[in-house]
Amino acid sequence: MWLLFALGSSIFAALTSILAKLGIEGVNSTLATAIRTVVVLVMSWGMVFLTNTQGGVTEISRRSWIFLILSGLATGASWLCYYRALQTGEASKVVPIDKLSVVITMILAAVILREQFTPKSILGCVLIGAGTLLMVL
Repeated sequence: MWLLFALGSSIFAALTSILAKLGIEGVNSTLATAIRTVVVLVMSWGMVFLTNTQGGVTEISRRSWIFLILSGLATGASWLCYYRALQTGEASKVVPIDKLSVVITMILAAVILREQFTPKSILGCVLIGAGTLLMVL
């Protein structure tokens, strides 16, 4: 099931990039990010109430709150940078650089989460990095 959701994520992320590029024309990138964020906020809380999981808020540990808040701050910073880059650059170049997050995530997962690299994952990291360079140079 995770694979289906991961594929859905990649499709929606691709649509996000193209729709954002079309919508950001003539709009301040910070304002565009704020509008997008409000839509995501409404959609997220809508899903919480639709699935009747709002009661779980009181069960979240302090540690989880801290990391969820830090993750939210990182997301906000990422979106602000992404929209500014998308506004001033070509989507076909901005998006591959943004997707270097895959390589960075793998490195951070190894360092922070102690996840193990395999020869296949190392090769994948190298190929993603090389592919990104080829696409943007």
